[in-house]
Amino acid sequence: MRSIDLNADLGEGYGPWSMGDDAAMLGIVTSANIACGGHAGDPDTMFDTLAVAGKNNVVVGAHPGYADRAGFGRRIIPMSPDEMARMIAAQIGALSAIARLVDVDVRYVKAHGALANLAAGDGAVARVLVNTVQQVDERLAILAISGTEIERAARSAGVQVFSEVFADRGYQASGQLVPRRQPGALIHDPAEAVDRLLGFLETGLMPVVDGAPIPLAADSVCVHGDSPGAVDMTTQLRSRLLAAGVELRSFAATS
Repeated sequence: MRSIDLNADLGEGYGPWSMGDDAAMLGIVTSANIACGGHAGDPDTMFDTLAVAGKNNVVVGAHPGYADRAGFGRRIIPMSPDEMARMIAAQIGALSAIARLVDVDVRYVKAHGALANLAAGDGAVARVLVNTVQQVDERLAILAISGTEIERAARSAGVQVFSEVFADRGYQASGQLVPRRQPGALIHDPAEAVDRLLGFLETGLMPVVDGAPIPLAADSVCVHGDSPGAVDMTTQLRSRLLAAGVELRSFAATS
């Protein structure tokens, strides 16, 4: 039986401000990418999100991004490779330390927002990301946007890497996501998103906004937890996948 992972970007609140319905999402997904204090998150938010994930047997990963709360990590911040490496390492370390308090293992890393999109198309940035993860903890896997430089850098370095596609984002013929400010970047209709994903899983071809469908691989499917309709979309996606005979299982599950 084919299996697939459902993941979501969670723990993206800060102090008294919440972002999305993490508790509901953690009852649906099989993996959670948890903000680690860069674009969002703080010690208490990390702790609470990790605790709920642990109770729901959801596998957790670190979700480092540019330390830009005002821009939610969706703006590129110029920095040297060494500065970028230290930023990524500090965030992975923060989440890993908090995870020890709730007896949860951080098993992978997925870059967030502008950092992920930059690394997807820039091999040098992708290598900084991959090398930093390997230096911090060689046991950590990488969850990478399918068909991008992140995948290639991880494979070249011998780092375990898994491929991700997005249920709620538009694609370009290059395999990269449509920038959020351009038409077709976001899919808000749950039925449309689910139909597109099921079609992709059947054919291996992902529709794009600027050409013919492109081949992509997928170990995991992401729905952004901060989207207004995230819970409804993920619920429908889970239901339709199970009805189609697809097993839902984290790519980083140990048993």
